[in-house]
Amino acid sequence: MSAFSLIPTDVSINVVVGICAIALLSGIARGFSGFGSALIFMPLASSIAAPRLVAALLLVIDFVAAAPLLPNAWKHADRKATAVMVAGAFIGVPIGTYFLSRLEPVTTRWIISGFVGALLLLLLSGWRYRGKDYPALSIGIGGLSGFCSGLAQTGGPPIVGYWLGRPIAPAIARANILLFFGASDFFSLVSYAFTGLITSDAVRFSCLVGPVYAVGVWCGSRLFGRASDELFRSICYALIAAAVIAGLPALDGVLR
Repeated sequence: MSAFSLIPTDVSINVVVGICAIALLSGIARGFSGFGSALIFMPLASSIAAPRLVAALLLVIDFVAAAPLLPNAWKHADRKATAVMVAGAFIGVPIGTYFLSRLEPVTTRWIISGFVGALLLLLLSGWRYRGKDYPALSIGIGGLSGFCSGLAQTGGPPIVGYWLGRPIAPAIARANILLFFGASDFFSLVSYAFTGLITSDAVRFSCLVGPVYAVGVWCGSRLFGRASDELFRSICYALIAAAVIAGLPALDGVLR
């Protein structure tokens, strides 16, 4: 099977090169900072290809990449607390998927840029929830994250901000986050498949883009530790901000 057979028929070589470059950049950001890949990938990639294809592509790549981490996360996570939040994602993911499948591409791009911009502000604010752990709040945050994941695979910041602010060991918080997104990605896969968003084109294309993303993650992990964590996070924030601006439909006539 040649690499050309993995490319959807309506995607040009220039777009393939662009998406691979974006995947590499997103993977590097993920490798050295631990987050931010979807926040970079979605605004940029959806500006040159159909948002539905891009979201499905990222979902498949992320699900495959995260699957090996789940057994260890299951051992260390607070499974009861995580299950409450997962219940919210069970509601939020299908709603986000519905909007992704129904909205016009340009409208979806505006929503993606708006969501990513808002989530970037959340990250920049340094917000951490340090109050009591109310089930209704956990379900609400899980639902918000699930909606963002269903619409644009950008559900990370609410969950990360919540769990890192809890008075629990960092190892448990990380395991909770991984376990939550394992469940959320599964819901997204089912929801995307049910609505026809997981296509053979997306699966084949992921076989081409996925290795590029993996190389980016490896390079980013190698870079981690060669500079301060603050510097790397600042670079990642700057990349996300640039992605939001570059992905705005209003700039199509200027940048594309």
